[in-house]
Amino acid sequence: MKAIPSVIRSPLMTGLLLTVSLPAAADLAVLQYHHVSDDTPAATSTTPALFDQQLELIDTLSLPVEPLRTATEHALSGQMGADPAVAITFDDAYTSVYTTAAPKLLERDWPFTVFVNTDAINEGRHDYMTWDQLKELASHPQVTIANHSADHGHLVRKLDESEEHWQQRAAASLDQAQSTLASKLGTDAPLFAYPYGEFDENLEALIQARDWYGYGQHSGAVGESSGATRLPRFPMANAYGQMEGLKDKLLSRALPVDANTLPDGRLPENPPTLALDLPESLRASALTCFGSGVGQLDVEPTGNGNRVTITADQPFNSRRFRYNCTYPAGEGRYYWQSVQWLDRSQPED
Repeated sequence: MKAIPSVIRSPLMTGLLLTVSLPAAADLAVLQYHHVSDDTPAATSTTPALFDQQLELIDTLSLPVEPLRTATEHALSGQMGADPAVAITFDDAYTSVYTTAAPKLLERDWPFTVFVNTDAINEGRHDYMTWDQLKELASHPQVTIANHSADHGHLVRKLDESEEHWQQRAAASLDQAQSTLASKLGTDAPLFAYPYGEFDENLEALIQARDWYGYGQHSGAVGESSGATRLPRFPMANAYGQMEGLKDKLLSRALPVDANTLPDGRLPENPPTLALDLPESLRASALTCFGSGVGQLDVEPTGNGNRVTITADQPFNSRRFRYNCTYPAGEGRYYWQSVQWLDRSQPED
């Protein structure tokens, strides 16, 4: 297995890169889907008609669709070249991916990744693929089958859970799924999608120890400043994947802020404060941030270099919510940065 490039493991090196220059002009937009259907829950579904329009726009923009692993490696190491790229992913291995989405992508010869929670397949749950269907997909060189945990549980340590119990529980879910995928499909991809997009620094450490890339559900592009165990993806369900904003997402760039300086998302206080250390070439006044369900947030310079702080003016009452920030990057493109916050005191899904 190819090791994660050392350049993204060193906070010092990353910081030096950011003070010398901005990242290369091209970054990677990773798209995240669940169902592609008219008949499944709206919150996690993309209609087939919208899916077709999204693919057509990728075609119209002449954006290359790349395998997730190699595109991630290239984006993190600054080897993307001049053109932005797209990677396509599906979480949970729902039947509609096999019946509706996969044929459309294979017809275009576009690569894609399916993240599988293996217990659902073992138990033959309704609306999930079978092992035979996954094996058929895996026979195509364009398709990667990867790890989404065994049980799709909330893998961040619970407030009332001991460190020892959490270590055993989380490691078992990660490793059992990887072992099952290897035995059933002969695949051992070093790619992991966090269930519900939830992670913290302790869970990230388990992913890094296995030399895996970790993908969340917070929006943004993958670039040189991104963290290998907290990689963003753009959710493409009906509520988030509409066409009027899709071009901006496909052409987005990673906001050049060192991922090592960002919080891991565990809620320290409610509402939380996000601090960003912007490069000297970016002006704090041009940064625009929004909070989930609360609208635009105030961006306050701190008087300490180019640091800004962002805080909502009211607390949140959901388990997960996001601060999303964008900055004009020129040529009609935007830098994009999202942080997902996790309130472990709120009920699990």
